Amino acid sequence: MKQDGSDVSDWWTTEIIDMAPGQIRIRGHDIQDLIGELSFPKMIWLMTRGEIPTDEQAKLLESALVAAVDHGPQAPSIAAARMAVTCGLGLNGAMASAVNMLDDVHGGAGEQAVEFYGLVDARVQNGQELDSAVKQTIDVWQTERTKFIPGFGHRFHKPVDPRAPRLLELVDSSAKAGVIGGQYADYGRLIEKSLLARFGNPVPMNIDGATAVIYAELGFSGPLARGLFCISRSVGFVAHSWEQMNQGGRNKGPTPPSYRWAYRGPNPISVDK
Repeated sequence: MKQDGSDVSDWWTTEIIDMAPGQIRIRGHDIQDLIGELSFPKMIWLMTRGEIPTDEQAKLLESALVAAVDHGPQAPSIAAARMAVTCGLGLNGAMASAVNMLDDVHGGAGEQAVEFYGLVDARVQNGQELDSAVKQTIDVWQTERTKFIPGFGHRFHKPVDPRAPRLLELVDSSAKAGVIGGQYADYGRLIEKSLLARFGNPVPMNIDGATAVIYAELGFSGPLARGLFCISRSVGFVAHSWEQMNQGGRNKGPTPPSYRWAYRGPNPISVDK
């Protein structure tokens, strides 16, 4: 057992924050020097990446964060936040309930899309022609993972998710200005074309595919992309929770009381219409 206290101080180690009485340093910067100078997207970048991005990089990151803030109560996590409030939870409990629903099926497509783009990029970097790389990656993904290609197709927005084209416009502008390479946008567009050729119907890039292009272009990993999505969608969670809190309502379930679930067991109870 060390006697100098280092056995305690070394229990947690971090390069993110250093503190002493009257002093807070974030990634080596005094907090008072960051306050009023750094935008929130730049602060997110500094915290997660350890450096301050350029204005252009931060603006592109901000566009992805803004685009994904909300998708209404039809999204399970938003509905959960609102239901949590009607069950008596405060804003923090409602937000936590919602964030905990953002997993692989609902909320994980952005991370998976970054991974998918990375698989395409690996093939291209190994010398494979882009069209072939896209087609082969789709084949492998559908064989080994799922028939759904993450970041493409939307059950509600048909034939176009209005968020995706705008984000790609911003990506194109940033690529033209030399802020990013632009290759991941090329991958995304070719994936979209390949899916159309396969299925005969449009399978357009959705918000997850478009934000994944931005996160990949900016060098964020897939798991971190999911974390960024959680930050973005938390704005929707707090807004809907606060709105529901002010609207009132008690124990509101996922459907109005007059609607019943489908019962498939023996001897169903007759309900007069």
